[in-house]
Amino acid sequence: MMRSLVRAATVAAALAIALLAGCMVGPDYRRPQVEVPGEFAAPLPSEAALASVPADWWTLFNDATLNRLVGAALADNVDIRIAVARIEEANANLRVVNAAFIPEIDVDGVAHRGRPSVPGSGATGNALSLALTTSFELDFWGRLRRGAEAARALQLSARFSRDVVSLSLASLTTQTYFALRSLDAQIATTRVTLRTREDTLALVRRRADAGLSSDLEVNQAAGARFDAAAQLKELIRQRAVAQHQLGTLTGMLDVRIDEGSLADLPQPALPPPGLPSDLIERRPDIRQAEQDLVAANARIGIARAAMFPRISLTGQFGNASSALSGLFDPASRVWGIGLDLIGPVFDAGRNRALAEAEEARARQVLGGYEKTIQSSFREVSDALVNVESLAATQGDLQGSADAARNALRLATLRYESGYTGFLEVLDAQRTSNIAELAVIRNRQSLLSADVDLMRSLGGGWNPSPSTAGL
Repeated sequence: MMRSLVRAATVAAALAIALLAGCMVGPDYRRPQVEVPGEFAAPLPSEAALASVPADWWTLFNDATLNRLVGAALADNVDIRIAVARIEEANANLRVVNAAFIPEIDVDGVAHRGRPSVPGSGATGNALSLALTTSFELDFWGRLRRGAEAARALQLSARFSRDVVSLSLASLTTQTYFALRSLDAQIATTRVTLRTREDTLALVRRRADAGLSSDLEVNQAAGARFDAAAQLKELIRQRAVAQHQLGTLTGMLDVRIDEGSLADLPQPALPPPGLPSDLIERRPDIRQAEQDLVAANARIGIARAAMFPRISLTGQFGNASSALSGLFDPASRVWGIGLDLIGPVFDAGRNRALAEAEEARARQVLGGYEKTIQSSFREVSDALVNVESLAATQGDLQGSADAARNALRLATLRYESGYTGFLEVLDAQRTSNIAELAVIRNRQSLLSADVDLMRSLGGGWNPSPSTAGL
């Protein structure tokens, strides 16, 4: 009998849902149309058209240390663990919402002893009952279905949020590593500069002992030597800070990275000209923003459904008796099935105001979605310009450094030969040092711009049919 009752209730609920499947209040989600260019302006060499960047784009640099650091960051970083916990929370919330589509069965047991409050109406007695009860809301207005729609969207949003964290973390780890390698190169250059200035100081002292130079020149050479020494100590300090940052990002707080060279890192693949703008749809932050919009749209339907009555199917099956010995007697069996209806009659406009509030929130989320897309286009365009400009600047800076190094050599020879004063040597030293450090820092900026481009495109690209064969 109990199985028949439950089966009948389930069939009735399924029929009601089937008949009313198309009856859902609130707007159905449609992706908003956002005006964007058809492609990015990418003034890059056409021979790069067949370049293809994998999802693990950092491996293009062919650096085992970098690969190890990014792998550790994606596995052990605290932000990643937080993002995973949010996904697990969203999965649990989705299961909670989906459970509303299945009738809930509870056990209800009552044991009562008492006497009626009306005098003379009866003696003291017992009341015992044990029954299975069920209550199942018939989703006439789509409240539950809209709730499931919102929960699914939030689950996807949590997943994309983790992807945002992963992409940002990989980018930050890579750029911090490049900064450390840049500091390695600057330290090596500054050590050479320091040795050169120590040699110059020794030369000036010999000349001063011979009466060919003044104490002024000796102090100027000593000051230049101390400047280089202080610069070296500052660069070493910055490298230690960068290493500590990598330790925090990777979860390896005691990480130690041997000195290396920035010049050993290759130039990654460049994107093809006319990069199609639909590539940024892969960006996890855009996909997350859209799922937030889907959830906000579904919550409008939930709020509107609150203006209509809720109808629930209820059922009961069990036994009731005045004595424990007869509680399980077939003659004491009780059962029932029915419908419950509850709905607003007068709420002073409360439910309508709640629906309007959800609509306003949805417009806010829509604005955030559009802003995310606009920001994405700006980031990609900026990264493309930066890559192109920094790559073009590299040759000029290298030429400047070569010329400054040659000028320093000539100034030193002229000073040793007595054709010029020491100020010319000091000026050449400073110019050479600045030029050589500028080459290294521009190289770091170029690699960082490449990373920015990968991140702004959601991790890389594949060649499009329109550019294949260029």
